[in-house]
Amino acid sequence: MTDSSALPLRHFAQLRDALREGQEVALIDLREEAAFATGHPLFAANLALSKLELEILDRVPNRRTAITLYDNGEFYDQQRGERKTTRAAALLTSLGYQDIALLAGDLAGWKEAGGEIFIDVNAPSKAFGEWVEHHYDTPSLSAEQVLALQQQGANLAVLDVRRFDEFQAMSIPGGVSVPGGELVLRLKDVVPDPNAQIIVNCAGRTRSIIGTQSLINAGVKQPVAALRNGTIGWTLAGQALSHLQHKQFPALSEDSRRIAMKGAQALGIRAGVRSVTLSQIADWQQDTSRTLYLFDVRTAEEFRAGHLSGARHVPGGQLVQETDHYATVRGARVVLADNDGVRARMAASWLAQMNWEVYIAETGTEDFTQTGDWKAQVAPAPAVESVKPEQLLSWLSDGKTGVIDLTTSANFRNRRIPGAIWTTRGNIPQVIASQPEKERWVVTCTSGLLARYAVTEVAALTGKTVYLLEKGTVGWIDNGLLLERGDSPYLDNAQDRYRRPYEGTDVSPQAMQDYLDWEYGLVAQLEKDGTHGFRLLEG
Repeated sequence: MTDSSALPLRHFAQLRDALREGQEVALIDLREEAAFATGHPLFAANLALSKLELEILDRVPNRRTAITLYDNGEFYDQQRGERKTTRAAALLTSLGYQDIALLAGDLAGWKEAGGEIFIDVNAPSKAFGEWVEHHYDTPSLSAEQVLALQQQGANLAVLDVRRFDEFQAMSIPGGVSVPGGELVLRLKDVVPDPNAQIIVNCAGRTRSIIGTQSLINAGVKQPVAALRNGTIGWTLAGQALSHLQHKQFPALSEDSRRIAMKGAQALGIRAGVRSVTLSQIADWQQDTSRTLYLFDVRTAEEFRAGHLSGARHVPGGQLVQETDHYATVRGARVVLADNDGVRARMAASWLAQMNWEVYIAETGTEDFTQTGDWKAQVAPAPAVESVKPEQLLSWLSDGKTGVIDLTTSANFRNRRIPGAIWTTRGNIPQVIASQPEKERWVVTCTSGLLARYAVTEVAALTGKTVYLLEKGTVGWIDNGLLLERGDSPYLDNAQDRYRRPYEGTDVSPQAMQDYLDWEYGLVAQLEKDGTHGFRLLEG
């Protein structure tokens, strides 16, 4: 086990200077997402200890990257005094990472040294959206204004630029789903009338601002405006949302692609986006001195049908919205790929303004030789003994077998094995300590993948026999065995996911307004922080 006291420290001033100079920085917050959302540095990336084996290899692909860890003083095992940073450093070392340090003074040290603290998630992208609106004066209309136009029968097109599942959950009446990365490419097909007023919306502010400004930057001439404050603004105005809507963009026409290509090419030049050959990409993939991310920004269906070897699928709109999640190493090289010349350029134009070193892959259809879905790299898992669902069912009758479920809290609420205990891996020691009467343990999650890493941990903590549930909870379900659903005491104050104030209609109006007020203040906070490096388009 790595001794955290033996790890070097990186101080606020070092990291601030590295960010300002464009050096590669991987500042990793090991807490669960809800804790991370309470406050963190602007370019800190949330990579919870509980899922480190599943995410680290793709999010920090270069083993020589300078990694700085912090956890706000949290412990994996309070009784043994084992910090989360200690466990994480040991795992990273075992995976071959060579440059691991701790944040001096932890999160409190960052703040005491003068570092700015940002709340919520995806703070760099959300702050960038506010910066864009501030500097480009992106046009917007209020919910009341849009409703009035609808009631007047105005020539109006409401385009929702979120993921399709978000659109289905709740949407503006009459809206059409056009995820942000597809917006410029498909506009002519979605809104063929050049005189129609276009309204771009998301749940809050960022994606509607970026979508609206994308159309303006690409040279669209017809009137376009963001729905101010998105579905939050619509709800706060007392207006009803639609649910389970299905209207999506139609098939792409050559006319729409041609028009979009003209605007995207001009925008790429203004943004300083460069192209790169496949040969150069291959060289960069072997370059251990720099981090490289290769993203395919098309739809999932297109990616599945054929993509570049080594590419990860991330739709362009989501990449801009959640850049810190996908490109965790600030200062890395980013290469974007598509097969139409539009979507990669549009996403790249935004990443360039966010001060990323970004390129467009020079490709032809014949280069997309890989098929299927993207598969994450995961750390090697230990060999463990498994138990079949039928055997677990018989064990549960005697009350001596405990079941630990490491799935997401949302999945646990929806379906779980009767009597199972939900927890994150970081709280396993506390859960086990509360159940001393158990003589054996079975660990599960949805698929069994994450659970496999925890079996040996539980065995070491208890000294008892521990098993992996074969095929996870899905295996239990496939066998037609009884499930529990609904609330559970184990879900009280679940920390694995931060509940976004714009996710549902059951969020209090005050929480929605507080969220908007926070977004309004991000431009001023960016200036106080001084590390963002965002830049305006040329010309």
